[in-house]
Amino acid sequence: MYPSIEPYGSGHLEAGDGHAVYWEVVGSPDGLPAVWLHGGPGAPASPNSRRNFDPARYRAVIFDQRGCGRSRPLADNADTDLSTNTTDHLVADMERLRSHLGVERWVVVGGSWGVTLALVYAQRHPQRVLGMVLGAVTSGRSRETQWITRDMGRVFPRQWDRFVELLPEAERGGDLAAAYARLLARPDQAVREEAARRWCGWEDTHMSLAPGYEPHLSVRELSWQMVFARLVTHYWGHGCFLADNEVLANMARIAHIPATLVHGLHDISGPLDTAWELHKAWPASRLVVVEDAGHFGGSMGQQFTAAIDAMADQLRPA
Repeated sequence: MYPSIEPYGSGHLEAGDGHAVYWEVVGSPDGLPAVWLHGGPGAPASPNSRRNFDPARYRAVIFDQRGCGRSRPLADNADTDLSTNTTDHLVADMERLRSHLGVERWVVVGGSWGVTLALVYAQRHPQRVLGMVLGAVTSGRSRETQWITRDMGRVFPRQWDRFVELLPEAERGGDLAAAYARLLARPDQAVREEAARRWCGWEDTHMSLAPGYEPHLSVRELSWQMVFARLVTHYWGHGCFLADNEVLANMARIAHIPATLVHGLHDISGPLDTAWELHKAWPASRLVVVEDAGHFGGSMGQQFTAAIDAMADQLRPA
């Protein structure tokens, strides 16, 4: 990754519905425009997000999606209304931000949930996308959420029992993300806090089988966990606000857009099959499988940054 860099521009964009979306721009004002889409939903951008981009070649736009990070209001308590926090709203925010910053077309870069958002955005606005670099590939399908919340209980039975024991027994056979979303909307602060801790603990359990992987969600401050858990369960409990298999069904719309998919071989949270299916349906894509990585980790960061560099070379040949 590139050395740390400070933004040369930043602000809050009024996005309607009472939301103000934080944005910043790093790199060269004359560089190739790009936008970074963070994961989660609800795991906001960080100073390390800036380091994915060569500051001499890119003009990178980084923003915190609705409800998290430096955007306002935060989704950290039951009083925050999430009815205007959906995939459609996030796509509209991207277009509003693109127009606000005077960007005609940009490279769309995302990780994890940010991949699903990137794909939906590109399929709805293909004329605005120069290329794509996507790491830890997801597509927002119900089977992906089912795999994470239920099926992996077969791999981690002890941890899964702890994950579901907090839920009312009548809800343990249903949509676990939606059930957790209801817990996280309870008026009882202690219940909400424990639900956030349990959710983050389960996610740390399943993110990687790579040697040396270290959990990072369950050690975050509680306020961060509350935002993250509430947003991710809100989105997953509503099927990511997409028709099931919507992304795969609409790949023809972006078949011509150059893309690199970077995915960890040991990513048990998001198995490689989703990246493989997308790659097969995407003639202009290439797939990089990182053999020492899970859901990031290992040499994933280096491979991801190298893919972003290569996209700049492809779009702006020397």
